[in-house]
Amino acid sequence: MMSDLQPLVLYAFAPFAASANPWKVAFILEELGLPYRFEKILAADTKQQSFLAMNPNGKVPVLRDPNNENITIWESGAIIDYLVDIYDNHHKLHYASGPEKHLTRCWEHFQMSGQGPYFGQMVWYTTFHHEILPSVIERYSDEIKRFLGIIDAHLRRQGTDYLVGDRVTYADIMFLPYCRGLATVIYPELDTSQWKNYSAWISRISERPAIAGALKTMDEAVLQHKEYLTSVAKQK
Repeated sequence: MMSDLQPLVLYAFAPFAASANPWKVAFILEELGLPYRFEKILAADTKQQSFLAMNPNGKVPVLRDPNNENITIWESGAIIDYLVDIYDNHHKLHYASGPEKHLTRCWEHFQMSGQGPYFGQMVWYTTFHHEILPSVIERYSDEIKRFLGIIDAHLRRQGTDYLVGDRVTYADIMFLPYCRGLATVIYPELDTSQWKNYSAWISRISERPAIAGALKTMDEAVLQHKEYLTSVAKQK
C-alpha cells in the first residue's frame, strides 16, 4: 500500500527548486500518489564527492528510494521510467503493451532531446552567457518554435487530447514544466496562442487535479527564480 511507503527523496537545486527537470519527476510522483520530499542542494555541492556518488554527472534531479534498498536513480527520464516500472501497477500513466507502449517512449525521448536542451539553452544564452550572441539566440528561438509546431501538428493529425492513444501518459506530463516556463523565464515574448492544439493540450494537463498543488508551488518557485534572473541580466 502507498500509505506504508517512506517518502522518496527528490534532489533539486536550492534555494527555489525552480529548475524544470526535478518537477517532471515531482509531477509523476503526485500522479502516482507517492509520498516524497524535496532535498534542496546548492549547485556547487552537486560537484562534491558525496553527491557524485549518487550521480556521477553531478546534476539534479536524483531520486533516492528508501523503500527499495535506498537505490538512487539519476537522469529525469530514467527516474520516471523507474517510477512507472515499480509503482504504476494499475497502468495509470502508461500502456502495458501494444504500439502505444512504444510510442509513449518515443515522446519521452523527444522531450529529453528535443525540448529540454533547447529550452534550457535559451535561458542560458539570454541570461547567463557573458555576451549576447544574436545568432545563437535566434537558433534556439527557432528550435522552440519548431518544437511547438511538431506538438501542434501531431495533436491535430491524431485528433485526440493527448500524445498517445486516448488518455494521458507520463510522456504528456514530462513536457509540462518547460512549457509552463515559456511564458515566464524562457521566452516570455513568444505568443503561443497561434499553436492552438498545443495550447489546449498544455491547459488540459495543467488542470489535472493530482498535480494542482505541486504546479502552484512550481509556478511560485519559477517567479522567485525570474526575479533572480532579472537581477543577473541587469549586471551584464
